[in-house]
Amino acid sequence: MAEKITNYSDFYRFYLTGHQNKTSRILHFTGTFLVFVMLFLAISNGWGWEWIFLPLVGYGFAWVGHAFFEKNKPATFKYPFWSLISDFKLFFDILFGRKHFDSRKDQA
Repeated sequence: MAEKITNYSDFYRFYLTGHQNKTSRILHFTGTFLVFVMLFLAISNGWGWEWIFLPLVGYGFAWVGHAFFEKNKPATFKYPFWSLISDFKLFFDILFGRKHFDSRKDQA
C-alpha cells in the first residue's frame, strides 16, 4: 500500500486483504466479542481504572493474529479510526454470515 487511501470503501477492501487467515479472524472476532462483554461489565459495575483492559484485550487478540498468523502489520498504525471501525464491521459481518472465518468462503 504505497498511496494513501482516501475513502472507507477502498480501505475496507484493503483491510480484508490483511485479514485472510482463519485463525487471525477468529482471534479478531474473539477480541471484539470480549470487548463487548467487558464494556457491559464496565458499565454495569462502574469500572474506574479498569477501562484500560478494553483496548488491551481487543488489540491484544488482533495483534497476535497479525504477528503470528497473518504475518503483517496491523492497519491500526496508519489508519487508526478506519481500522477500529473495520474491526467492528468484520465482527458483525461474520456474526450475521456476510463474511466467514474462512475468507475463501467470502463473496465479493
